[in-house]
Amino acid sequence: MSKLLLLPAFRASITVLLVVLGGTGRAEETWLVPDVAPSDTGAYVMDRKSGFVWPRCAEGMQWNGKVCDGAPLLLDRAEAMALAASRKQAEGLNWRLPTAAELRGLVKNSPGTQGLDSQAFPPVGQEWFWSSTTTVETGKTNQYTYGNIAQGNSGQNSSRLEVARGWAVSMATGETRGDFFRRTKLPVRLVLSTR
Repeated sequence: MSKLLLLPAFRASITVLLVVLGGTGRAEETWLVPDVAPSDTGAYVMDRKSGFVWPRCAEGMQWNGKVCDGAPLLLDRAEAMALAASRKQAEGLNWRLPTAAELRGLVKNSPGTQGLDSQAFPPVGQEWFWSSTTTVETGKTNQYTYGNIAQGNSGQNSSRLEVARGWAVSMATGETRGDFFRRTKLPVRLVLSTR
């Protein structure tokens, strides 16, 4: 980890960061997802298009060279945010909890392929993951639609419920929901932005 602290300008070069995290990718692997490459150790994947570096395993699990070992940490939303801050401070890199849109970007929804690419992100056994998203702008809310009634959205109580709830993303479908109570224990996948 000390190598990571020696690179104060890591954002300037994605290649340098990947080398520090374990190399620029294995030539023998053929990846189905364009613009995504693994590090030499295989513990991280880099999305060259977005500039994001993702651990292949959920927090609490370890990459063994082929799959993720162990069990994912199940954290409430405050614990997930604290974990990201702790890792950022320990490694000197800007690890953070991804937004709902960033997590949703990992999920593929093409004919014959849905969910996370299991080659890039081995199965975790959990569907929903925490995001850092706190609110989503939807314009005017019609309090009489079924979806708003089911979620408790009305002019009077929506702000109270937003404080108690957080946004999570299904890694199986890409569905995003803001009705998870913040004390719900869910797995976490952190992200590092190189831009």
